[in-house]
Amino acid sequence: MRILVVDDEQDVKTLFLQSFRREIREGLFDFFFCFSGEEALDFIKNPEHQSMLVLSDINMPGMTGIEMLIKINTEIPPPPPIVMMITAYTDKENYHQAMDNGAHYVFNKPLDFHVLKEKLIELQ
Repeated sequence: MRILVVDDEQDVKTLFLQSFRREIREGLFDFFFCFSGEEALDFIKNPEHQSMLVLSDINMPGMTGIEMLIKINTEIPPPPPIVMMITAYTDKENYHQAMDNGAHYVFNKPLDFHVLKEKLIELQ
């Protein structure tokens, strides 16, 4: 499974690569990283990157994860990628905004990588 992680914090890349090192080595997951919503949209629009799952932070400077989610669902040719959101804020507003705009799931920070792995394996 090809997974694009979108987060403005650079250390997220190291965290994901360490947490999924066995699955990456076994070829279960292939991770890509973008550090803004704008960069992620450009990446997703490339025909080579179709059929990819997107894991995105909600709160980012510039384009938020919610704004990116809306653009994915309106600008990317069908079928759009599955998008799961990640947020440090556990308020219902963020959750409902994400789900109402097409997110498939919302994870809370700190991210429980065991739960994330279970969800990703379910989607394979």
